[in-house]
Amino acid sequence: MFITDIGKSGKRIDLGAGLFLEIIEGNRPKAILYRGNTRIKEIDLADKVGKRLFVVEAVDLGAKKSRLADALQMSRQSIHNYLEIRKHFGLEGLIHSYTPRESKSLRKQRDMHSEERIGGNKAKQLTEIRKASKQEEARQLPINFSFGDGAVKVEEGEQPYSGEHGWESSRYAGVFAYLFPLLSQWKWLQLVMSHFGSGYKIFMVFLLMAARNVRSVEQLKNVRSREAGIVLGLGKLPSRPKIWEWFYSVAQRGISSVLLRDYFRHQLRTGLAGLWLWFTDGHLLPYTGKEPVRYGYNTQRRMPVPGQTNMVTCDITGRVVDFEIQEGKGELQSYVLAMGSKWAKETGAPPVMVFDREGHGAPFFSALVNDGIAFVTWEKHVDAAKLAAVEADRFREEFKFNGKRYSVFEEEKDYAHAPEDTPNSPHRFKLRRIYIWNKSSKRRACGLAWDGDKGMSTADCARAILQRWGASENSFKHIQERHPFHYRPGFKLVESEHQEIGNPAIKGKQNLIQRMKTALGKLYKKLAKAREVLNKDGGARSNSVHEQLKSAIAEQEATLERLQEEKRQLPEKIDVSSLQDYRSFKRIDNEGKNLFDFVTCSVWNARKQMVDWLRPYFNQDNEVVDLFYAITSCHGWIKSTEREVLVRLEPLGQDKRRLAQEQLCRKLTSLAVQTPTGKYLTIEVGESPL
Repeated sequence: MFITDIGKSGKRIDLGAGLFLEIIEGNRPKAILYRGNTRIKEIDLADKVGKRLFVVEAVDLGAKKSRLADALQMSRQSIHNYLEIRKHFGLEGLIHSYTPRESKSLRKQRDMHSEERIGGNKAKQLTEIRKASKQEEARQLPINFSFGDGAVKVEEGEQPYSGEHGWESSRYAGVFAYLFPLLSQWKWLQLVMSHFGSGYKIFMVFLLMAARNVRSVEQLKNVRSREAGIVLGLGKLPSRPKIWEWFYSVAQRGISSVLLRDYFRHQLRTGLAGLWLWFTDGHLLPYTGKEPVRYGYNTQRRMPVPGQTNMVTCDITGRVVDFEIQEGKGELQSYVLAMGSKWAKETGAPPVMVFDREGHGAPFFSALVNDGIAFVTWEKHVDAAKLAAVEADRFREEFKFNGKRYSVFEEEKDYAHAPEDTPNSPHRFKLRRIYIWNKSSKRRACGLAWDGDKGMSTADCARAILQRWGASENSFKHIQERHPFHYRPGFKLVESEHQEIGNPAIKGKQNLIQRMKTALGKLYKKLAKAREVLNKDGGARSNSVHEQLKSAIAEQEATLERLQEEKRQLPEKIDVSSLQDYRSFKRIDNEGKNLFDFVTCSVWNARKQMVDWLRPYFNQDNEVVDLFYAITSCHGWIKSTEREVLVRLEPLGQDKRRLAQEQLCRKLTSLAVQTPTGKYLTIEVGESPL
């Protein structure tokens, strides 16, 4: 036991890595964790779940397990088990047996939550996992965060922040803050270097672009190369031709899909993304070139335009969980179905999928139910008059969301879908129909839900569909405003695999049919007005106008029927290569776009994490995001020594904002982040050292 100085309890225990633990005795003993003289966290030791989370967080910060075990009077094996449980079962594994303090019946609480708990002995489960780990690793894509064997080598002189220099000013000093969560939690730089070696440099340039909303590589001409280079650990940004050389050297390797899969897998396994609700939406990536490409749909302009669709999935906090760029309009339904199985090993049971009206349809709902994927969505084609006529007293459950009052109730709705291969045995299922009444705006809507066995309440389903649309935060909109989300570095066009188009002959036939129907309509009107003329014997006169119109109508109707039959015989789609006046479709290669969006998503997720860290120090929630961007836009000074890279930010003007800025910098420094060469990253607030 290492005791260094005297605190309130009479002792402060050294845990290593600059961490100290102070135990305060009493009726409810407490533990306070310090980094130097800075208080990081305080925990009530009677709270078992809080104690477990406190232990794993302290180890993440660098505390030695043996000293922590002695200080908290627990076994070293228990700490190891906590870390292994979090690794394999996530934070849910640590808190599954949580019992509220108010409860006096442990057995009753266990019975209530027995279905939610991960059953079985954790130690035995971990033993089985360890035995199967070697076989499992052989089947999975590699995630190599080391810099030895198996990783791409990086020469010592090309390592980030390898040089040493005194204080230098930089107007991009605030960008340095993004490196702390990326390196400590996402292992971002290690991941990039293990795949691309010295090619990590272009990712650092993309980091600057995403953090400072630099909309293209060409706009880097307005960036001070030396000031940006020292913040990024590159010394000095090179000329734009050299930056393009860096870009093409990594893009030509064609492993963006492997990089993305490794990044998102690590994020899910380490609990950096939520597993409860996943929100999916498609976003147009427009194309303005001359080559023929597939058309996407522009929601704002309400018209199809050339481009691609980026299918993006976020968790309930807005962190990006996965994305996929699809050709043309995209297939949201197939993407959502694929997400259920793509991350099955990391998520266990699939999260609840939330999507908009584009996913509406009985065949899609049937596939989700068959695959056991819970979902919530809006109902399409709702009769507004019938919805307005629903009695107000049926909306019995009320809640508030985003400052607005809602009332809800639910019914069941029957569905049936007959697959083409088994038309005589349709799949019959029931969905929950959620009626939502926004009392603030006096509007009503309906949602559909199937939660499997997740036990979602009516209000839970309503909140899920309201979470990312309407007045709620729309992550995609904010990404586009704050970061160059639509930028594509470099275009490469290849022959598209999908060369089918709607048969133009069908359109020609349809035009003839429409003209024939118009002509028939005129004849019908003339026939109605024509007087029937009879002979003396009572028969119709053959040369009368009435009889001539009847003959013309019969002839036109026969022609119309023939045209309709010819239209039915035509194939709906044909290959453009069989036509003379059409050019084949091109497909935009997404390798470079994937690499850039990987950095954009990384910056966005790191921003989400740092805003969460900043929020406790700033009580104006509607301004905390703007405060964060003000901090990361600060000018400052940077110094690199043999053991440390130190950045000092200029203080913000208002006292309240400056104090929050200082607290965030202390939090980032407490993470004890190191570069691949072992230098510690430090960030602080202060006056100019020059």
